[in-house]
Amino acid sequence: MANHSSSNPILCASFNQDNSCFAIGTKDGFKVFDCNTGRLLYERAIGAFIIVEMLFTSSLLAIVGAGEQPSLSPRRLCLFNKTTGTALQELNFLTSILAVRVNRRRLIVVLQEKTYIYDINSLAILDAIDTVPNLKGLCAFSPSLDGCFLALPASTAKGSVLVYNVLELHSHCEIDAHRSPLAAIDLSSNGMYIATASEQGTLIRVHLVSEATKSYSFRRGTYPSTIFSLSFGPSMELPDILVASSSSGSVHAFFLGFALSQRSRRSSSFLGSIIPDSVSDALDPTHHHVLHNAVPPGVKSYAVVRKVEKVAETSTLESMAYRATISIITYSGYFQEYISSINHRNESLWTLDREFNLLTEVVDKAVVL
Repeated sequence: MANHSSSNPILCASFNQDNSCFAIGTKDGFKVFDCNTGRLLYERAIGAFIIVEMLFTSSLLAIVGAGEQPSLSPRRLCLFNKTTGTALQELNFLTSILAVRVNRRRLIVVLQEKTYIYDINSLAILDAIDTVPNLKGLCAFSPSLDGCFLALPASTAKGSVLVYNVLELHSHCEIDAHRSPLAAIDLSSNGMYIATASEQGTLIRVHLVSEATKSYSFRRGTYPSTIFSLSFGPSMELPDILVASSSSGSVHAFFLGFALSQRSRRSSSFLGSIIPDSVSDALDPTHHHVLHNAVPPGVKSYAVVRKVEKVAETSTLESMAYRATISIITYSGYFQEYISSINHRNESLWTLDREFNLLTEVVDKAVVL
């Protein structure tokens, strides 16, 4: 996730595919951290970087410079081996690279009006997708090889999403998610669900990718706000939680597990039989919990769900509670980790577990080049 504002010291931030590590790019170079310990694993100070993407915990990094010096052109993608400190391969493009995504089979490069799909092992180009102007480089990519989908904006006038199967190399579906253009999208790690937010930022929608059908609508708030990030919790099936960070400085947690349980109870009632799910979900805030003032208003942030634990408070399913570990990178230069606990009465408690400065963190046995 790149930052185009020069007022913040962090130019980009990304988590790896299992959220065990994260990387940041600054005007001086880039750094890789261990999420579990907060330890700085690697840093390289050679100039400004606007994209730093990892492939799980491997030595491979996909990096793009900010263009402040000729060797770090924003039109050049460098596949970098952080173990040897050398470039493995460079790919050059006619226009600036806006986003890069990787998994064990594919490399995705997003430009303003074209997206390239490569075989990550041979670097053979497999497809080039013509897209609508994608000025923000919006995209979402599933690391799963079973549901390996890429999501891109399909319109500049409304919030439509193109979902593309990158293994079979064909368009899977197009989803009309919002009336306003998209601001954020995310795919669940298994590729089964896609979450979207529009530039209005008041509604968060979740669709089932296989059928291109809407599963959930959550109201973030009444007043417009810019959604900076969306992130599903780890799951083999339906994720239990979806988090969003916004320009208001708040972090929003939507508990899909509670929503599903409540939907089941409501559908058996008379009122539930006459009110569509899409309407009642958007108006029902009971599975929406907010951490206010997590970040100063206007400061860009990136929040992910690293862990989700289910805790059965009694022997009944309705007494199931959740404990989620939510990590936040602020583009002002901080890492924060909160524990969000939701009991069976749907009461939430947010606890700041740890926080540290990403720019002044002491190097502890990190590789420094």
